[in-house]
Amino acid sequence: MVRWLHPAMLVRTGLDALVAAAFGARADHRLIEAVVRPQPPFFDYSEESPDGDFWLDYAADSGDGWNSTYTVARLMALPSLELKDATGQAHATERGRILVLGGDQVYPGASRETYEERLVLPYEEAMARTKQPSPDLFAIPGNHDWYDGLSAFMRLFCANRWLAGRRTRQSRSYFALKLPRGWWLIGTDVQLNSDIDVPQVEYFHQVAAHMKPDDRVILCNAEPAWILAATSQRRGYLENNLEYLQEKVFGRRISLFLAGDLHHYKRHEDPEGRQKITAGGAGAFMHPTHTPSAHRLRDGYVQKECFPDERTSRKLARGNLMLIRSSPLFGLMTGALYLLLALATYTEIGIFGLSHMLEALSAVASSVVTRPWSLTLGLATIGGLIGFADVAFGRWRVLAGTLHGLAHITTAFFVAWGSVYLTVSVLGICPEVISGNTALVPGVALCAAGWTHVWAKFLLGALFTFAGGFLVGPFIMGLYLTVSVNAFGAHYNEAFISLAIEDWKNFLRLRIDKEGQLTVFPVGIQRVPRKWKATHAGPYAPAYDPDDPKATEPVLIEPPVRVRPRP
Repeated sequence: MVRWLHPAMLVRTGLDALVAAAFGARADHRLIEAVVRPQPPFFDYSEESPDGDFWLDYAADSGDGWNSTYTVARLMALPSLELKDATGQAHATERGRILVLGGDQVYPGASRETYEERLVLPYEEAMARTKQPSPDLFAIPGNHDWYDGLSAFMRLFCANRWLAGRRTRQSRSYFALKLPRGWWLIGTDVQLNSDIDVPQVEYFHQVAAHMKPDDRVILCNAEPAWILAATSQRRGYLENNLEYLQEKVFGRRISLFLAGDLHHYKRHEDPEGRQKITAGGAGAFMHPTHTPSAHRLRDGYVQKECFPDERTSRKLARGNLMLIRSSPLFGLMTGALYLLLALATYTEIGIFGLSHMLEALSAVASSVVTRPWSLTLGLATIGGLIGFADVAFGRWRVLAGTLHGLAHITTAFFVAWGSVYLTVSVLGICPEVISGNTALVPGVALCAAGWTHVWAKFLLGALFTFAGGFLVGPFIMGLYLTVSVNAFGAHYNEAFISLAIEDWKNFLRLRIDKEGQLTVFPVGIQRVPRKWKATHAGPYAPAYDPDDPKATEPVLIEPPVRVRPRP
């Protein structure tokens, strides 16, 4: 799994996000696509399976760790899959004639290499070839696919090539599929939370002109605007895009909304039987289900199911208290911060034990007053953590960031104090000479053993301070994230990228029966395998099967969901 809190990864993703935010809207590939990449008004599957069921698969947010991505790819590659629901009833499902990838196909950012390593390779190992008629593959881009301006996405999904036994057919980043018995599937591209571009709007108007009044639409977006809107007081681009498509283009034909981006399963239903399903569990780290809290949406949809359940989600969030276990190298950043804070206010307090806390505090306060740059560093720490604080805190954001910053500064003081006390008073390296009650600063400190011991004291104190920050700093950050996500519903993304949970995966299997009824089978995997064994079964079957007794079998998250039928 991607280690998001690794210092190098933080720098890389920060730069990707910065460049995408600065230049993404000014380098819109969709406008070029519309000119140089012709695409039919829709891809026609309406005459297939005339006397039987038509199946298609939907998976979003893949391309992270091998175990999670390959697990989902392998299950979708199997020709048939029998799934049991909570009551023990078995349901037979078939591999989809179409696979729709619903956004964010790779992490941490798009490039030819990351697509090959984190998406193509596990999918090819799951199924390299298929017998005719081979299934087709369509994909819509998410924000991570847009980080390179959509270049790698277009090369992989819009060039009429084979990928894992499936043929890619689209030539643009958006598409329309005409399915059997009056159903349509629409895949949109909203770039980086931007508006739908004019050529895309015109394309969907042309698609709508081919629809009959009683046709029904499955609308696929990269992000669940309905959940984000329910937790915000402001209307965003994504919500406006949805309303425009629903009111101006497709009307009330939209019966099923699908989205990824949040890496869990949630289903909302309205009184008429329409569904809004978030299913972003095809491989990426798990997101919590207890936040963002959206039990009732603005348009009357009510939450019916989530996976994992909210109690489990809160329990998993508490794993941040052991942040150093899931993100061990994050301690490099807190260790460096604590060391800088200690050096900025360095004072000879190595002889003061806990019984002399007031003297130690007085010496440090005096150092802060005489060294303005130490005060500047402290204020910069607090300011940076105020900026880091989630907007979900609302008007309490400044207070949350300030308390977080003060917690780190206070902890850094005790870590540094303990380090110099250990060096001077316990190890006895170069104890200070004290004149009255005034601790001498390093330049005035006398050491009978000479400058060698002065440097030994300094280096050992610095090493112990860094080590203390490496160990304790992640706990302070983990405590902040745990309290934020469980008590205030804030930092749901940061609190779970830190854990990189590869379990609790999901994908959707959809069936259109001969009567035109659309049924959704939500497939969940609680624990993905960590060990695999080679099958040597050839290119038409998975290359590896699970070899982990602790792994769980795929099940239905809930009984099959019947979407509102055509009138």
